[in-house]
Amino acid sequence: MTLLIWNTVTTWWIWNSTDVGSIAAIIANALLMCLPWSGYFIFKNKFGKNIGYLSLISFWMLFEYIHLNWQLSWPWLTLGNVFASSIQQIQWYEFTGVSGGTLWILLVNILVYEAIQKSHQKNQKTKVITAGLILFIPMIISLIMYRSFHSSTEKTKGNVVIVQPNIDPYQKFNAQSITEQIQTLIALSEKNIDSTTQLVIWPETAMSANVPIDQISQSFIYQPIFNFINQHPKITLLSGIETNKNYGFEKATATSQRYQDGTYHDDYNAAITIQSNKSLQFYFKSKLVPGVESLPTFLNFMAPVFEKFGGTAGGYAKDTAAVAFKNDGNPYITAPIICYESIYGAYVTEYVKKGATILTILTNDGWWGNTPGHKQHLQYAILRAIETRRYVARSANTGISAVIDDKGNILETKPWAVDAAIKYNIPVSTEQTFYVRHGDYLFKLFSLTGIILIVWNLFLLIRNKMRKNNA
Repeated sequence: MTLLIWNTVTTWWIWNSTDVGSIAAIIANALLMCLPWSGYFIFKNKFGKNIGYLSLISFWMLFEYIHLNWQLSWPWLTLGNVFASSIQQIQWYEFTGVSGGTLWILLVNILVYEAIQKSHQKNQKTKVITAGLILFIPMIISLIMYRSFHSSTEKTKGNVVIVQPNIDPYQKFNAQSITEQIQTLIALSEKNIDSTTQLVIWPETAMSANVPIDQISQSFIYQPIFNFINQHPKITLLSGIETNKNYGFEKATATSQRYQDGTYHDDYNAAITIQSNKSLQFYFKSKLVPGVESLPTFLNFMAPVFEKFGGTAGGYAKDTAAVAFKNDGNPYITAPIICYESIYGAYVTEYVKKGATILTILTNDGWWGNTPGHKQHLQYAILRAIETRRYVARSANTGISAVIDDKGNILETKPWAVDAAIKYNIPVSTEQTFYVRHGDYLFKLFSLTGIILIVWNLFLLIRNKMRKNNA
């Protein structure tokens, strides 16, 4: 019941995009969260309190690690995310990522709980002092880091323009309005660029006509975009795009779907860079939203249910790895992070490993309306800035668009539901943090511990059963 309440009060806003889907997601996630606690209950009763606490930490971190990587991934409520609005307390995330925050929360709560449980007993000072040290030392270290931090970024000679067109996401795929949407995007861009602008960023699926990938540059509907870029040859446009690949009458891939004309296509939620007289570059969103953009293979039997309530059975095709966009003469090597992908810390580090000098998040949070959802999503971008020590340029269709520095400070933003743009001289960085180099090592360490505990328990069960049979 506690976990169900927690999931409900923090993610109720999913209801705005899918009513039945939100109920299913909240109930399913609460049930999955019961598993680590069930394991803790078993191990505490069988092996004692200390092993029980170790199992709780290990099983919970194993659960979070699995939730970052399996097909039904939903790491929105990873415990370490909670400090996204307290950046002076978590500068050390550049070493641990959010897994360090999760471990911190679990350790402090266990120690405080122990101190309260035994407050009537004498000589409990040690536990209270230990809890205090574990609570405050990371905060003190972080505060020192925040105040003494020396950025490794380098200023560029140009600027970045981040466009927020404020287009209703439930109308943006209407063919009659796509031309107007493109005009809005170009007008906002033209109004804000200057002679030193090097990068213009449009949000997720800003180019929403779903033109086949090999016809984009010749498409009549997109010609105003190419004309805009040709008029400004120093500018690189990074945009979200809905596109597809046509395979004719052959189902060439597992994700390809049959269109009404009988041909098979792979659909992509993608990012594209357009530069005057240069080849187009593409990245296909890899971290797809379960039930909305993809259906886990082990749930294929539920495909009719997902489709009935607004989900998808076929889903999008995707890339197998992150891609960094490099453009000749442009210092901005961009990480085309598409919406949901920005909540995956370790995945975002893959863009940095491939050379990204800034993080660019293209998103469309308007599906949820003016609820806490889009605000939470913005806060998670702050975590990515600290973990990678990269500036973040966030283009959100309906808001909140923002520039975030490498300490997690929001430097400039545009509010919800306004059509606007941000022009900012964003510095770049090429250095890699400890977390970028080593990823979620804490999750892996405690996941391994959890697996060892499970195997050990199974071994004891089998050994005891064999002894009983031999007796």
